[in-house]
Amino acid sequence: MPDLWMPGATRLDIGNHAPTDGGPAKAIPHITWDRTATKAKPADLVPYENLRDYFSKNPAGRAVAPHILWDPFTGRCAQFFPADSRSLSLADGSGGTRTNRAGKVVVQIEALFFPYCKVDGKVYAKLTDTPCEGWSELHAWVKSHGVPDSWPMGRPTDFTAHRSESTWEKKSGWYGHQHVPENDHQDPGSWPTFPAAPKPPASGGGTAPPSKPKHEPYPGASFFMNGTRPALGKSSPIFTAMGKRLVAAGCGRYKVGPGPILGQADVDSYQAWQRKQGYTGSAAKWPPGRTTWDALKVPNV
Repeated sequence: MPDLWMPGATRLDIGNHAPTDGGPAKAIPHITWDRTATKAKPADLVPYENLRDYFSKNPAGRAVAPHILWDPFTGRCAQFFPADSRSLSLADGSGGTRTNRAGKVVVQIEALFFPYCKVDGKVYAKLTDTPCEGWSELHAWVKSHGVPDSWPMGRPTDFTAHRSESTWEKKSGWYGHQHVPENDHQDPGSWPTFPAAPKPPASGGGTAPPSKPKHEPYPGASFFMNGTRPALGKSSPIFTAMGKRLVAAGCGRYKVGPGPILGQADVDSYQAWQRKQGYTGSAAKWPPGRTTWDALKVPNV
């Protein structure tokens, strides 16, 4: 049975659970769009913690909460409803389809984003311009609940809205907020492509197994975290290899080690590496991001 709570996400159960109606499994991406900015006048991204607390603590936010709040800049996720409950981010008019319930699951995701937001001095016009950290893990969890890799009304590439209630009722897949009946929003405007499926092993007698990649693939932000905190005490040979590379890069903050058990010195060293790559503020904080991880070139273990 798939996990009702996404592994690695911060679990902030706000209660008020209610069943879905059954039918084609769906996922609905949104963007928070909590500020209005333009190319000429960009605006700083609202802190993740503000939106997390809005959906989990503020009565107005709890009344429109999604299943997942996703920060595409760091990979952090917070979850407010289990996957088998309806959430509340869609408008639901009287009569017609019950938008928040119209499927075996109707998983709703709010990405922390608005057009022309600014993070550490860089402006992002579209969600797909962001690092999209954590997307692979988020996608895998949604897919485990039976949502296929398809966009019945087309993958969003702009803020054009078009809706078909008959398609919505009959077909599983991903629907932008701009596709959902009884709603008038035009988001998300863009959304990352589905991660490529791993290639099956080659068939035939005597075929050599595929060689391991030279460098350790990025294991995802959740690998390095225990909820909202660094996973201090977790053991993995990856941490030893990572620490040795950090020392070689001149960012080591170790008095002893590095070794296989994640410690504060690993966290401090990696944050020094992220600052060396030009990241500042929250973007330089733990956990490691895909871009800086790939740049570190941790040997495959």
